[in-house]
Amino acid sequence: MELLFVTVIGAALGLGVRYGAPGRDTHGLLLIPAIAAAATAATWVLLLWLGFTFDGGWIWVFSLVIGPGVALAFALLLPPRRRAADDALLARLMAPGGMPAPARSA
Repeated sequence: MELLFVTVIGAALGLGVRYGAPGRDTHGLLLIPAIAAAATAATWVLLLWLGFTFDGGWIWVFSLVIGPGVALAFALLLPPRRRAADDALLARLMAPGGMPAPARSA
């Protein structure tokens, strides 16, 4: 049950990360919260395997710091990559000949 709680809290913190980080126009609404939820849940499970107890305070602290931290890293790394990919695609589309037409199936 605690895994569910920590995952929902991690997703909520990820939503805050999404709106606090620059470049949110380059990715979807739920991408950063989903990354935060997944990283929080993975951290929780890993710490349980390492011997932390679910009723201890440190497992909560580590999970709720690492999960949104991973989401913040993605929120900062994705916009420049997306803009570079968009610029490369635009350059390819604007080049003489543009993109080839899709192949027609028989």
